[in-house]
Amino acid sequence: MPIDESQYKTPLFDAMVSLAEAKKVSFHTPGHKSGKGIATRFVKYVGHKIFAIDLTTLDEVDSLQRPRGVIKEAQELAAKAYGADRSFFLLNGTSVGNHAMVMTVCGPGSGVLMARNCHKSVLAGTILSGATPHYIYPELDRSIMTTMNVSFDAVKAAVEAHPWIKTLLITSPNYYGICADLERIIPFAHEHSMTVLVDEAHGPHLGFHDELPVSALSAGADMCVQSTHKIIGGMTQASMLHARGDRVDIDTLVGVLKFVQTTSPSYILMASLDLARMQMATEGEKLLTKALRLSRWSRETINAVPGLHCLTKEEVLERGMGDLDETKLAINVSGLGLSGYDVSQTLNLEHDIQVEMADPFHVLVIVSIGDRREDLERLVEALKKIAEGKEPGVSAKAWESALPKFINAAGLTPREAFFAEHVFVPMEESVGRLSSEIVTVYPPGIPLLVPGEVITDEGVSYLKNVSALGGTVDGLSEEGLIGVLK
Repeated sequence: MPIDESQYKTPLFDAMVSLAEAKKVSFHTPGHKSGKGIATRFVKYVGHKIFAIDLTTLDEVDSLQRPRGVIKEAQELAAKAYGADRSFFLLNGTSVGNHAMVMTVCGPGSGVLMARNCHKSVLAGTILSGATPHYIYPELDRSIMTTMNVSFDAVKAAVEAHPWIKTLLITSPNYYGICADLERIIPFAHEHSMTVLVDEAHGPHLGFHDELPVSALSAGADMCVQSTHKIIGGMTQASMLHARGDRVDIDTLVGVLKFVQTTSPSYILMASLDLARMQMATEGEKLLTKALRLSRWSRETINAVPGLHCLTKEEVLERGMGDLDETKLAINVSGLGLSGYDVSQTLNLEHDIQVEMADPFHVLVIVSIGDRREDLERLVEALKKIAEGKEPGVSAKAWESALPKFINAAGLTPREAFFAEHVFVPMEESVGRLSSEIVTVYPPGIPLLVPGEVITDEGVSYLKNVSALGGTVDGLSEEGLIGVLK
């Protein structure tokens, strides 16, 4: 398809550069005054120009809280590029977008259907809104030691069992690149008068290449959030929220975003969103073709190494999922008799390679538009060296107890439990009590405990095992205690 010439525009970035070059005298924030007050070591490392565009809300560069100029134009270009009715820049990451989506369509006492392995920010959205989550449980496939996405059948059963709930929130792709079958799920939910929200944090690139999974908007989602910084050219914390259709009250959404977003946004981060959109809209297909070529070569080469297995598209489709984002390499290392944490640490300390995430069974690698052939060759050679001398086919049973054990809810909403009186106790004393905190292994930030849920022996064992294997458990006290209701 021909490129829309308007997508070459970068109105916000251009306005920022123009203002910086005007060299006006500043008596406003930020206090470093275009870098003149920045520590010398900082300036020497990053240069002067970056501080000249570290701006605040000014007439020339518009206001994120009430965009009427270049930010408005930049967001309109984003909506056009992504196929949304409205697009919004997010400066607190996709987490704040999840908060905003839930708060826009859910209030106290309302229900929302969501996967039990959603990101903790989705649960935080229910705490902020007072909504009650009702969970859809994705299957754990033990043959590949991977948690799938929610299936169409599971969503269908949940919708039919909760006919009063009018909001469905899907995470797709999940951290491993596994996509739900949105082209079946979303029309089904709409037939049941539901508003469909999609946490598409790991999919800001999906709409720009035909060989990638369908994007949430193309599948008909009413709102979705994307981490522009995770996969494409946004800077860290820079994300977008897209809305379309008549099921979302845009005025309410705008008001919620004003409530949850900072009033002192980083213009540098917003400029990166403006430029990342331009880059994807004008050369995304070419850049993503290269990324797909590299990821496919890597997957094929890794799968030829005894003891290693990289999840394939065929395996995902065989299990009833919608698709696999092939730019994600979920590499199962348990056949080497090692945990993902072991391999991650070896890659980092001995080969100077840092992966996105490790779990008890995998290391996860993201192949993006910024990677080069030599980067992937280096990864593959390092994995081959780690595999040398290992006995292939070693059972993963040593880590069976580290598989997720989801815990039954106890009747309290997350909001009620979060604001109830609580104390912190040793893990062994928490069994049978109600959690007051969101406890996750980070990354990926999927809740293992949700406020109001019963803490079980299995849950405590899981936390201990993950910690022993090298995982980082977030949500405990500094002393490693668990928050429970009094």
